[in-house]
Amino acid sequence: MRPHVGPLVCARVFCVAAAVIAVAQPAAAQPATGRTNVLLIMADDLNNDIGTYGHPLVKTPNLDRLAARGVRFDRAYNQFPLCSPSRVSLLTGLRPDTTRIYDLQTDFRTVLPDVVTLPQLFKRNGYLAARVGKIYHYGNPGQIGTSGLDDPASWDMVVNPRGIDKDEEDQLTNLTPTRGLGSALAYYASPAPDEQHTDGRVATETIALLEKNKDRPFFIGAGFYRPHCPFIAPRKYFDLYPIDRIPAPAASPDSSARVPLAAWFTTPPHWGVSELGQRESIRAYYASISFLDANVGRILDALDRLRLADRTIVVFVSDHGYQLGEQGQWMKQTLFERSARAPLIVAGPGVSAKGRSSSRVVEFLDLYPTLAGLAHLSAPPGLHGRSLAPLLQNPQTHWNRPALTQVRRGGGKTAFMGYSVRTEKWRYTEWDNGKRGAELYNEVDDPSEMHNLAADPTHRQTVTEMQRLLRRVIRH
Repeated sequence: MRPHVGPLVCARVFCVAAAVIAVAQPAAAQPATGRTNVLLIMADDLNNDIGTYGHPLVKTPNLDRLAARGVRFDRAYNQFPLCSPSRVSLLTGLRPDTTRIYDLQTDFRTVLPDVVTLPQLFKRNGYLAARVGKIYHYGNPGQIGTSGLDDPASWDMVVNPRGIDKDEEDQLTNLTPTRGLGSALAYYASPAPDEQHTDGRVATETIALLEKNKDRPFFIGAGFYRPHCPFIAPRKYFDLYPIDRIPAPAASPDSSARVPLAAWFTTPPHWGVSELGQRESIRAYYASISFLDANVGRILDALDRLRLADRTIVVFVSDHGYQLGEQGQWMKQTLFERSARAPLIVAGPGVSAKGRSSSRVVEFLDLYPTLAGLAHLSAPPGLHGRSLAPLLQNPQTHWNRPALTQVRRGGGKTAFMGYSVRTEKWRYTEWDNGKRGAELYNEVDDPSEMHNLAADPTHRQTVTEMQRLLRRVIRH
């Protein structure tokens, strides 16, 4: 039975139906000569704790050099901070209330059987469409080595690497043993070299695809599994982060008391893990980021060696952000900034503002029309995003679009949605159309979101304006 998500969603039914019919129309085939390639590099559960985003501790020299070649988006937001809903939205160019994907089990083709996905558009236009690893959803780590919840219509070929990390799971230190490994604070500093790990094999297989197809147009997805838990990485990356340099997450009990109960994913706070365990988890997460970065570097080196960099659009993106104990919260599935925001870097042909950053609010939905446009392909009508091309020329050009992120709470007849709209100054969130509470944060003065201003009389006008904006975006 379809979960009830309130009248805001129901009001969209006619425009949603029109969008689905439009997107289902096949794109016209175009000549495959002189084409711009696309390399989509996706991380799993990566937040913005990256050197180029200003993190003082995390070492990511390869992502930093990719940002120096392109535009770094400082305010990029996913549509649903959970792997499958986010990835499906990005790859179809449609919001979750259109795809109806709110969980990790539903195949979007059962809802939208004829939708033309982003890689499928390139495939229909004469490109090799191939992926290595996790582009659509895989259960991580359970489905590593399988196709997971893949979409065969999107690809000409797929590679499903499996590394030694799968065999090392019995060596893990698990700080939350009652939780499954895919949602556990668990880690292991592996003695095995990079190339034997699943992410090392993702890099190796992606390089092999680049070498084999360097003389034909391609859309290649390189889907990494880190830094998703369990945090398994070679020991040398753990050694980059001595435990005494890892601070404990900040706590704010007073702020927590003013936040709706629906806002929380991690209950009790920190799942009862000790402060030392929290720091160990953060250290392992950072080690996994640096391991991911090293494998991205191997692919970038191959692009340069094969002389593909000047004719390949490179997109680096994570499926969503990740909380590391802020206000007692871990992982994703919240509507706070750390969960809704994620890294996005675009480099290559069509990007003239090299080495610059954009502070404009953008959505992952914007990637589909952006890549189609940069490759001079006719995107299907009805996409919900907007091309980022103007920001790739001038990162601070006028851009007056908010970002909408949502998450579902509960299941069956008791399910309800939380929706959060983000502007350059404000984040406003409603749970169950406001019946289960609301939040308002000044992201300029309070970037850690410690002060919920929704009930503050002095911000009543702002709440009213953000309510109107939220409803307008949902109905769009």
